[in-house]
Amino acid sequence: MNPPAPNIEEIGVYIPAGRISNRERQAQFGFDDAFLENKIGMLATAVKAQEEETSDLCLKAFAALEAKRPVDRSALGCVVVVTQNPDSNLPHVSAKLQGLLGLPERCACFDVSLGCSGYVHGLAIVQSFMQAQGIAQGLLFTADPYSKIIDPADKNTSLLFGDAATVTLLGERGRYAAGPFTFGTLGREHEELRCLPGGKLEMNGQAIFNFAARTVPADLRRLLASAGLVLEEVDRFLLHQGSKFIVDTLIQRARLDPAKVPFAVADYGNTISSSIPILLEKEIASGTARTMVLSGFGVGLAYASAVLRQTSFAL
Repeated sequence: MNPPAPNIEEIGVYIPAGRISNRERQAQFGFDDAFLENKIGMLATAVKAQEEETSDLCLKAFAALEAKRPVDRSALGCVVVVTQNPDSNLPHVSAKLQGLLGLPERCACFDVSLGCSGYVHGLAIVQSFMQAQGIAQGLLFTADPYSKIIDPADKNTSLLFGDAATVTLLGERGRYAAGPFTFGTLGREHEELRCLPGGKLEMNGQAIFNFAARTVPADLRRLLASAGLVLEEVDRFLLHQGSKFIVDTLIQRARLDPAKVPFAVADYGNTISSSIPILLEKEIASGTARTMVLSGFGVGLAYASAVLRQTSFAL
C-alpha cells in the first residue's frame, strides 16, 4: 500500500531587489495612471541581477525556506523545478540544484516546462510521484525569469512580468493537503503566448484575457463540484496574478467575494509560475485560511486549479 500523499509543509520565496518602475515608462508607452493602476496593476516589476541564473534564484528561495525552518537534506527524495527559462538547454536545473545543495544521490530530479499554470500542475505531479514511490520529503521549485526573454520595448510584456523564485517543501507533516485538481489545455491557441525564433516573448494580451475569462470561472465551478464545496466554504481564492484587470474580471464572472481574492503584485509584477506560491506563503504564515482554491492559467494555453485544505499539523 502506498503511503499517504505528501502535503505542503512550508514555502520559501525569493524576489530580487532590482525594480523597473512602470511609472517611469508612461511617456515611453503612452498610458495614463488609470491604465497603470486599474488595468495592469503592476507599478513596478522585479528584475534579477544580470549575473543571477535561474538556479541562483532557486538557491536563494531555498535559503529563505531554511531561514524559517530546518530542512534535513539527507531526507529529500526528489527535486522538481518548474521553469521555461533554465540556466541552459542542458543540464536540467534540478540536477544542478541537487549537486549544489548536496542532496542524496538517490534523489530524483527533473524539470517541468510549464508557465503560469505550472505551480498547480507541479503540485499534482510531485504529490503523485512522491506517493507512488514512497518518498517522504521533496522540493518543488518555481523559477521563470522572463527578463531573459522580454523585449524592453514591447508594451504587451515588459510592463507585466517580474522575476522571482519559490520552493515548496512537501512531506508527511504538511500543513495543507492538495486535491482534488482540475486541468485543461487549449493547444490550438498556443501561438497567442510564445517565444519567437529570435528568442523574445510575444503575447496577444487580448487573446490571453479572453482565454482566462472564458475558461477559469467554469473550471472553478467544476473544481468546487468535484470537491463537494460551495463558494462560501472557501476562505481564499489564490488566482494567478496575470494583471489586475484579469483578476477583477474573474472575481466578477466567477461571483467571488473580492475580500477573499488577493491582488498583491503591484511592487514586483506577474512572476509566472511563482505568482501563486508567493501568495500562498503569506497565507500559510497567517494560518487563518482553512480551505483555499488555487488557479493558474497562461502559456500553452493551459490552466489548472486545486483545493487546499488545512491539516491537523497546521494547528
